[in-house]
Amino acid sequence: MAQELQQPQIAKNKLQAETQLKATVSVNILLINAVINRNQGTTQVAVETAEPILKRLELELPMTDATQIETAIAQELQLSRQNVRQLVRYEIVE
Repeated sequence: MAQELQQPQIAKNKLQAETQLKATVSVNILLINAVINRNQGTTQVAVETAEPILKRLELELPMTDATQIETAIAQELQLSRQNVRQLVRYEIVE
């Protein structure tokens, strides 16, 4: 038994240091404001929630096309594109 304890053990399951952990939080979204700046080619997105802990979430997207914006917001917030379309309000800045 003492000999077995002295032998180095080979770990079959290795931890991966490069693995990223993504946390998801479910929040009640009230409104999504998207300010499209066509000169800069970006969109500033502000998400207003009804949650006391996370009242506002801001994103900057490198796109100005409404379809692409809705898709990116849907992916980020884990919502359907239809839900995003109902909540989003656009402002276009030239």
